[in-house]
Amino acid sequence: MHRLEHSKTTLRGILAVCIIVAGVLHFAQPEPFIRIVPDFLPAPAALVYISGVIEIMLGIGLLVPALRQASAWGLVALFIAVFPANLNMAINHIEIQGIPNTWWFQAIRLPFQFVLIAWAYWYTRPELPQTSQ
Repeated sequence: MHRLEHSKTTLRGILAVCIIVAGVLHFAQPEPFIRIVPDFLPAPAALVYISGVIEIMLGIGLLVPALRQASAWGLVALFIAVFPANLNMAINHIEIQGIPNTWWFQAIRLPFQFVLIAWAYWYTRPELPQTSQ
């Protein structure tokens, strides 16, 4: 396997595990997620649980070859959809235990959402066929 393809596979696994864990956390500890849902959105708890299910499904889908591309597109959309919650947290200084509430952390955290979008987008293209060497 080509070195880049091996790295891409490893990083896909890391992204999948991270997003599945994040989805599970929506159920295990929903309160922090509920607190950052912007006020203009209805039913914050329901949105948190729904997004948790979607995260788990997309994370699993990222590991299934037949679902990989669709799941990657879903993650791109999800990362865009949850950006207002992250922005709400930063702008309104919503404190969450264990997460720094400093300007420098937000200065890193908010742009990192674009890294996540790019990371998921990397998997939207078909895998290259394996060639024997």
